[in-house]
Amino acid sequence: MKMCFEESKLKLQQILIKCKDKCIDPKAFSCVQKFISENENESGSAVKRWKLFKFCLIFALLAYGYNYFFNELSSKRCLLELPRALRYALRPPEDCAFCENIESAVRLRGVTSEEFASKYAYTGGPVIVEDATTNWTAPTKFDYWYFRDIYRNAKRKQKILDCQFLPYKTGFRDIFKALDMPKERVELQPGNKPWYFGWSNCNPETAEELRRHYGRPYFLPPTSENNAVDWFFIGTAGLGAHMHIDNVRLPSWQAQLSGSKRWLLAPPPECYFRCKRFDTIVRRGDIIVLDTNKWYHQTFVQPGEVSLTIGAEYD
Repeated sequence: MKMCFEESKLKLQQILIKCKDKCIDPKAFSCVQKFISENENESGSAVKRWKLFKFCLIFALLAYGYNYFFNELSSKRCLLELPRALRYALRPPEDCAFCENIESAVRLRGVTSEEFASKYAYTGGPVIVEDATTNWTAPTKFDYWYFRDIYRNAKRKQKILDCQFLPYKTGFRDIFKALDMPKERVELQPGNKPWYFGWSNCNPETAEELRRHYGRPYFLPPTSENNAVDWFFIGTAGLGAHMHIDNVRLPSWQAQLSGSKRWLLAPPPECYFRCKRFDTIVRRGDIIVLDTNKWYHQTFVQPGEVSLTIGAEYD
């Protein structure tokens, strides 16, 4: 018991030193320090001393872990992620009322924000607004070469690399590799492989430039706000996103700036006997609004010009 105590005391002292180095308030460990300084005191039973030691040790480890993960890793990409199948298995079941009696996406034009808010914004069902990008310059400005120039000229390239990148099955390691293809592959000339990738724009430098060419869709409720991070997806026919469900906080919209996509929508497993799966085509100029946390969805880029979409969450 004495040897075990001495070894534990030494390890605890080392943890305290590390915690102090990380600027954690030493007062938080007063119980631990008191325990160490009074370890020779024979008053009280050994069992009580051991319980106190375990309590303080766990407290110290939790405090140190909190400091490390929230202060040191808050600006970095996630190091560990649950496997997709496990995330889906642990997902809480949905109330199937959100997808009952829905067999297709609702198509709208000229809808007011009040009507959209009262009938569509938060129901979870798929809605396609066909005239929402009319006043944007993004459909004529954005293409593969525009993005390549913007990201090559960006000053804070490491900040860009910290944003999430989705290579799908193309093998690209990051956005800079994806934007470094030869012209022949970009244009999908004979003998070249199709390509498709996505990324989040979490870098304020590039966001300021890109958002000059699009804004919040006119039909969203006046009180709603876009998420600070926008998403971009670009690629050629023959590829798209696999069947999946998102893990985001809010409903989202995606604007089809060029090309077209077929969206395959399916209810979650618990709703298979109450809801139907169906598909819909989203064409250039359309914005699809959907709760991607509830609907399983898969996309297929259609033949023709390169597909380019941007999107964001809204509250």
